[in-house]
Amino acid sequence: MSTNNLYVALIHFPVMNRKEMPIGSALTTIDMHDIARASRTFGVKGFYVVTPFADQANLAEQVIAHWTKGVGGELNPSRKEALELIRVAATFKEAVQRIEKKENKAVVTVATSAKPLAGAITITTLKQKLMSNAPHILAFGTAWGLADELVDTCDLKLEPITGPGDYNHLSVRSAASIYLDRITNG
Repeated sequence: MSTNNLYVALIHFPVMNRKEMPIGSALTTIDMHDIARASRTFGVKGFYVVTPFADQANLAEQVIAHWTKGVGGELNPSRKEALELIRVAATFKEAVQRIEKKENKAVVTVATSAKPLAGAITITTLKQKLMSNAPHILAFGTAWGLADELVDTCDLKLEPITGPGDYNHLSVRSAASIYLDRITNG
């Protein structure tokens, strides 16, 4: 399965807190590193870190620069290659618009969630849709997941990753890796 039209977005606003209230979450550099590495491994075309907070966006840009233009990239070329996929955007809408401008095509937006979403599609259905020429972007939520206001704007909703029991609280970087593996190999 090719992912030559797949993008990923890590959303820091709007996301939910444990009380199911919309919030903004703090950027963690380990999420950036791990999702970039998974994106590169599975052939994702680009990875957007979405945060409206200037200090968080600056931190993201500093991390990216260290590994792509600084000594980090010299010491670890494979990390450089992965982090070159990352772009920072203030909003999900901005990320989508930038992809549409680059691809000159409408983007299909796909929400992910740890909880079941009404009308969610299976990985198999998403794989079929990815065979079209349309670029797709998978939105992953930090904190306790994407806020309903963002999920409601997405074209598609993807079924959650589940295990054999009822426990379901993966880190976002683990969920991104599992989804990307299932999309490309499953």
